[in-house]
Amino acid sequence: MNCADFREMAAQAVSEVGAVLAALPSGTAERMCDAILRAKRIVCYGVGREGLMMKALCMRLMHLGLDAHMVGDMTTPPVGAGDLLMVSAGPGAFSTVLALMGVAKEAGAQTLVITAQPEGGAAQQANVVIHLPAQTMASDTVAPTSILPMGSLYEAAQLVFFDLISICLREKMGQSPDEMRMRHTNLE
Repeated sequence: MNCADFREMAAQAVSEVGAVLAALPSGTAERMCDAILRAKRIVCYGVGREGLMMKALCMRLMHLGLDAHMVGDMTTPPVGAGDLLMVSAGPGAFSTVLALMGVAKEAGAQTLVITAQPEGGAAQQANVVIHLPAQTMASDTVAPTSILPMGSLYEAAQLVFFDLISICLREKMGQSPDEMRMRHTNLE
């Protein structure tokens, strides 16, 4: 396939993302929403492109009026009892993810991992595991492979999944789209 077949490539990419979301285990969205709504404060983390998707999720949580932060931001407060550290570890584990989970647990916070590998090291340490069954860079050389490069199917599915989670949370919190919009920055 080449760029001359752009529409065909786009259709395949959208179909692959849809297949990931259709394959989500039952109760996945509810489990994630419940963990978020129980938390006093939410702190998010991910590496690379997964980190960008976690930033997108964190922004939506802020739009919902939740106390949400990104690890590494200078304004991120400490976590403790009643808080939730949400991390992404698509291929199962990253050293920074495991270290941060250990710090959060020691401080009394709950941990939630979004992963394509529910048997991975991060999932084994997490209180809540969200299985997003998508190809990651760790598995993108095994057929069948996604049309999206270097494990991007996982991150593309994350973006759509996270926005759908924000809609579920908005409904559970009794908010309107306009209430979310009012929290969007005016400093752009």
